[in-house]
This record gives sequence, C-alpha cells and structure tokens, in this order.
Amino acid sequence: MLALAIDTSTKSGTVALYHIEKGLVAELNLNVNLNHSDTVMSAIDVLFDLSGNSIKDVERIAVSIGPGSFTGIRVGVGTAKGLAYSLGVPLVGLNELDVIANLAPHTDKKILSLIDARKERVYYAEYGYDVKNGLERKSEYMDGELREILEGYRGEELLFLGDGSIHYRDLIENIMGDKGFFTSKSMSLPRASVMAEICFDIPEDNLFQLEPFYLSKTQAERNREKNKQGVS
Repeated sequence: MLALAIDTSTKSGTVALYHIEKGLVAELNLNVNLNHSDTVMSAIDVLFDLSGNSIKDVERIAVSIGPGSFTGIRVGVGTAKGLAYSLGVPLVGLNELDVIANLAPHTDKKILSLIDARKERVYYAEYGYDVKNGLERKSEYMDGELREILEGYRGEELLFLGDGSIHYRDLIENIMGDKGFFTSKSMSLPRASVMAEICFDIPEDNLFQLEPFYLSKTQAERNREKNKQGVS
C-alpha cells in the first residue's frame, strides 16, 4: 500500500511517498520563501516523476490539519481533499504537533513540540515515552506566550522540537539553562515521511467533515470580535 503525505502547515513544506512494506519511497522538503499554493502540486509531481510511481498507485493520503499557518493549512487540506476525492482513497488528518513529536529520539525527558505563532507565541503540546505504549501526548493542544510556558517547566528537563525551538532557542536557553535540550535543526522540522509512516495506524477521516485545526482565531475573527465589542 502506497501513501502520499502532504504538510504545508508551517513555513517548511514537505511531501512524501511511503510504502507500507518497502518504507520511504521519496520525500521532498522545502524551507523557502514561496507560497505553498505555488509549490505543493509541483512538489508532488516531482515525487512521482523521480520515483517512477503514478498518482494512481496511491491508496491512502495523509495531511497535516494544523495548527500552524492559517493559509498554509488550508492549502494542504484543500489539496489532500481534492486528491482523495478524485482518487477515491482514504484520507487521514494528523495534528502537526503530533507529527513533530514523532521526530523525537527515545528519551526519558519530557518532549515539547513548539510551532512558532510569532511574537514569542507558540502552539504547543507535551509528550513523553511510555514503556508499554511508546510515544504519548501528555497534555492538550494549546497556544500561549512562550515565556509563561517555560516558567511552568522551570527546573525540569525538556527536549524541544519544532520551528519554535529553532526561532526561540536563545529564549529557551535563558530560562531553562542546562535543562533544555535540542535536536539538530533539520530534525526539528516536520517530515512528511513521518506522517506517511504513522498514517497506516490511524483511522481514516470523513472526507467531507475533516476540517483544519487552528487553535487560535484568525485576524479576521479577532477584528469581528473587536467590532462587536465596539458596537455594544
């Protein structure tokens, strides 16, 4: 069974083909200043051109539903839905924070997935390895001020992953000191190959009901709320 994975929830766009028996077939990662709407289909085409596979070989599609970039999430989910509908194959939505956590090496430390939400705000969730069940999420999906989040973990050993761990490394080190740990930058960014591999163990979603997972409100929603408050 061949799966196609699409992730455009953050600045780093990534797509991959993964075979349930052969493993990774092809993967393309882009961390460039281009809109995902301009690159995602071209990236998918390159996967098939270089791997010798056809879009018709795909039997399952995985997509990141966020949190992350509002526009990027819509691009990825829209592309995945369109392909799943046209191919008549199952669609699996994955949370971006879960995808990032699955990059973590086995450790007895707490794991914090961080996605940059700008101005020292992040989307985040805590994870840890369980002896019997492997990697498990230990908290809700949340967003907040990174300084406040780190104060709540002061004195504890944490492994930080995600673009938030890259952008705010100095801040994390200042607050956490020698209790903060990091992987390489390349292993802190989302990988579609990880999505594709774990999607076989996740139940498929309803194609028409799958929605983006934003966590925080869009600027338009915040503006509408302010306008309503002003009227009242």
